[in-house]
Amino acid sequence: MAGTKASSIFLRCARGALLPFVQGPEEVLVGGQAVIEGVMMRSPHSYAVAVRQPSGTIAVMQDYLERPSEKHRWLKWPVLRGLGTLGQALALGIRALRYSAEQALEEPEKKAQPAKKRGEVSNWLLALNIAFSLGFFIFFYKFLPLYLTTEAKSFFPRIENPLLFNLVDGTIRIVLFLGFLILIAQWKEIQRIFEYHGAEHKVVWAFEKTGKLDLETARACARFHPRCGTSFLLVVMVIAMVLYMFLPFHSFAGRFLGRLALLPLIAGVSYEFIRFAAKSKGMLWRWAAQPGLWLQRVTTREPNDAQLETAIRALETAMEMEKSHGGELVIA
Repeated sequence: MAGTKASSIFLRCARGALLPFVQGPEEVLVGGQAVIEGVMMRSPHSYAVAVRQPSGTIAVMQDYLERPSEKHRWLKWPVLRGLGTLGQALALGIRALRYSAEQALEEPEKKAQPAKKRGEVSNWLLALNIAFSLGFFIFFYKFLPLYLTTEAKSFFPRIENPLLFNLVDGTIRIVLFLGFLILIAQWKEIQRIFEYHGAEHKVVWAFEKTGKLDLETARACARFHPRCGTSFLLVVMVIAMVLYMFLPFHSFAGRFLGRLALLPLIAGVSYEFIRFAAKSKGMLWRWAAQPGLWLQRVTTREPNDAQLETAIRALETAMEMEKSHGGELVIA
């Protein structure tokens, strides 16, 4: 019992740390992300989460969405609109993760408890997941690369040069990022998530290329998609290397705090770059998307038919809600 609970908690925490790798960052017609034993699909004004339960049935949660820029006009401005979009995507991802964990991992005896008590347990697990993800991100991608680069100056004094310092710091960050993905991909539960990630991509491709949502069409599609969040994160790391050069600090504490302070700007600028590159659909877009497509060989796996059916159910539900809300989906 204790082992099962510990495994469930750790899976949620690891899933939270992986959240950015398996979700798309853009405002697109359709897109989504993998969750525990399922897929979340979204359209411009609705979303649906489909989860395969232990019994084999598919549980679905659905709701309407309002774009941040429709709520607040100031979120239409460049950079700010990226923060609004990414913030909504993160909140929606956490909501989808929570639902999928409740449906796919909840123990039978826990289901028999009153709903209020179950909700309290879920809130604690959700808080643990968020705290773990945030702490992991700051330590692993901000503190550790900066610390290793600062220590390297003792052996290579030339690293003190701002250009070289940020180049080394950024290279270490990318190596840690790749190493983490390769390592976590060996875990069986994470491999299941990556299979659903592949299912999400295949179903989105099926809709975008043919307008059809059936198993045969989805099977024939590639599991790699250029709008994947993996591409976005790689762009973020490159842009961060450039912006860090303008920080006027030379102490470890100053550089570390400066990196944290620049996080919103880096996210907003990265969003604008991806948005511009996607609209141009030229060499810039191919350059920005290609590293992510290579990396998806790690973050996606070939799904089975049951996983494809789950992804199809999620997208069908989201599209039905979009149409009932007065929206119209046009194939890209």
